[in-house]
Amino acid sequence: MDKTALRRALVEQRLNLPDRLQRADALQQIMRIWLIHRPDTVIGAYWPIKGEFDPLPALHRWKEDGELLDEPLRRRIGLPVINKQHKTLTFHAWYPGCPMEEDAYGIPKPKDTELIVPTLLFVPCVGYGPGGYRLGYGGGFYDRTLATLQPRPFTVGLGYTHGYLDEFLPEPHDLPLDAILNDNGVVWPV
Repeated sequence: MDKTALRRALVEQRLNLPDRLQRADALQQIMRIWLIHRPDTVIGAYWPIKGEFDPLPALHRWKEDGELLDEPLRRRIGLPVINKQHKTLTFHAWYPGCPMEEDAYGIPKPKDTELIVPTLLFVPCVGYGPGGYRLGYGGGFYDRTLATLQPRPFTVGLGYTHGYLDEFLPEPHDLPLDAILNDNGVVWPV
């Protein structure tokens, strides 16, 4: 399996999905419903690139919903900041309108906000397959980060239906996700 060519093809397909906005709306709803009974108060996510699903609107709504409870919860959202030396990620507080700057890859990241440790982590999937395995961009940032985080956060992949790879074979260093959501619902665990 030529993963470089596969990544390129899946990103191209995702960018050209004629109904990507409708799929994104469906996944927003699925994500919001999935979060209802989660006990987490600190969630890590990502800034969407290359046509990825944008989890931030659903997470902002989740944060606001926590403030409306009888006993309000202080819910936090974090976005990744790359540690160039270790090639891992840390998560810094994000909220709409917070100061942002570009990282070394041109991806926006929170600027000078508090370091937070998520108990739930949403990760983007270029592709995904049986057993909860994901195909990312090949940098290994999430795998290295998850290997060092203690306790390990609950991990949830987010992607569109087109990214499912029935014959995807993980490599020895790949860590399975705890769950995967797509625009049709929960696809892992089944």
